[in-house]
Parts: sequence; structure tokens; C-alpha cells
Amino acid sequence: MPATDQGVTCDRYRLIPRVLIFVRRGNLVLLLKGASTKRLWANKYNGIGGHVEPGEDILSAARRELLEETGLKADLWLCGTMVVETGENPGIGIFVFTGECPAGQLRPSAEGLLEWVPFVEVSNLPVVEDLPVLLRRIQKMKYGDAPFHALSFYDDEKLSVLFAEEK
Repeated sequence: MPATDQGVTCDRYRLIPRVLIFVRRGNLVLLLKGASTKRLWANKYNGIGGHVEPGEDILSAARRELLEETGLKADLWLCGTMVVETGENPGIGIFVFTGECPAGQLRPSAEGLLEWVPFVEVSNLPVVEDLPVLLRRIQKMKYGDAPFHALSFYDDEKLSVLFAEEK
């Protein structure tokens, strides 16, 4: 269908696409502790990720972000999607990936400090708010499982993440 037939108008709800990657190595997950100079999540742990560039498909964006930020390659698979309700238009559409990376050396990142963290220790770290709920879900998943679908929003300044089957 040509672009003129897609129904794209500024009054429709739009999403900015982003990718979020949680690479595993056995019972460890690779996290990035944001640099103290970052505008968002300074000194907090998060997954690897970023924006999808024009002309890029979602999986290619995830692979690119992983390589750029870590120097690693992994067999990634889509494990979930999450719409982040910003209270405005556009919102954020996050495509969440995971995969095993049994080998490879980390390359330093200007984004912050890369660390392999045991899943059980994540709750003891300063993390981005939605990280624990996402990691609990992802840790239980196996390759081939159906991806989860979630909505993230703030209600009275408290973060809520609702998964599709919970609505």
C-alpha cells in the first residue's frame, strides 16, 4: 500500500520506536550503568538500546545498538513489546529483545559502565523503574516463547506496567 493510503495524520496516536536489549550469559544479564553525565537515568542500570533509525528494521536496530554500545553480537529474538504512555502524542514503542551471548569481550561505552550482573542481584542496584518487572518476565522466557505485550504509564506519579493478559 503506498504511503498516501496509510492514513498517517498528525491527529492519530503515534509511537517513537526504540529497542531495548537484555543479553544473557547463563544466570547473568548485561546491564549498562548510565554515565553520571547522562540527562536520563544517570547512575542507574538499564538494558542496552536506543532509537530506530530511518530505513532500519527493528531487529537490525537492536543488533546495531548492541554492537555500538557493547562490541558484542548475539542471536537476538523479540521477547516483548511495550507502549510507554507519555501523556502526550507521540508515545514510545519499545521492542524488547533478549538472547544468549556465551562469549565475547565487552568494549567500553560512552553511554556508561557495562556490567554482567546476576539476575538475583538486580533488585539491590539503582535501576530504571521498569527494569525489575521486565527482567522478572524475561528471565523466565525461553527461545520460541510468545512475546509479551505491555503498557507502561504513570498514575499519581507511580509507575504501572500492565501486561496484555492482566488487563
